[in-house]
Amino acid sequence: MANLAAGNRARPIGVFDSGIGGLTVLHELLVALPREDFLYLGDTARFPYGERSREELEHFSVEIAEELLGRRVKLLVVACNSATSAALGALQQRMMDTTLGVDVLGVVRPEAVQAVASTRSGRIGLLATPTTVSSRAYEHAVQAVDPHVTLTAVPCPTLAPIIQAGAQFDERVVQSVREACAPLKAAEVDTVILGCTHYPLIAPMLQRMLGPGVTLITSGAALARQVEHALSTRDLLNPRAGEGAYSFLCTGDVETFREQSTRFLQMPLGPVEQVRLAAAEAIG
Repeated sequence: MANLAAGNRARPIGVFDSGIGGLTVLHELLVALPREDFLYLGDTARFPYGERSREELEHFSVEIAEELLGRRVKLLVVACNSATSAALGALQQRMMDTTLGVDVLGVVRPEAVQAVASTRSGRIGLLATPTTVSSRAYEHAVQAVDPHVTLTAVPCPTLAPIIQAGAQFDERVVQSVREACAPLKAAEVDTVILGCTHYPLIAPMLQRMLGPGVTLITSGAALARQVEHALSTRDLLNPRAGEGAYSFLCTGDVETFREQSTRFLQMPLGPVEQVRLAAAEAIG
């Protein structure tokens, strides 16, 4: 793939998600790559992605990628498990067809590699949205690393919307989490992939229900290492001495985005701009 010119090191890294869950990934990127600039797009007008078709997610993802390319990003990070599972191949092909030569990285493979490295028993669990589970993307990724590892996948259709809305974790929510954990406990997994970027916010609850001997794998830290490697090998690391900037786009209401985002990012929120995408407006 063609390399960007060295003069483009100062361009931002583009990151997108169906909503604000990807801010847990952005948090890790900001910590691991403090000199870089970041531009995050949350497709809040079309959230959630978890039960949409592959065709819809490919269309949404390519549309978002075009928006971020128009803002001159040097790398594209898909911080959404559903979009990565359904559309990563289409995005990579689209980026190869551009003259910019922008790489696209997703959350699935880094988590799979980390999970295989972590497991002692060879039994791994997955909690994810129905779209992610049905795509079998994690199954394929895990098997590509180690064909002797087994994966028990549990679809969780309600968790991401509950977490994004900031709802109180009442007994109904606790029971939903407990039911999701039950098949993983029955399978005696020792490692569980959190296959949705919203799920780190309920990691303490999951850890309590699964037990202290189970390792939880989140996408942020593993993906941050891959992003750093991609930038380094292409000579695209920002050489500045100080901290970079970060800003936000959203397709839905800006104030709602602001209100919901701080607990996900765990850092001060930068500027937020509403962006209008044709397909999002048609759905809205």
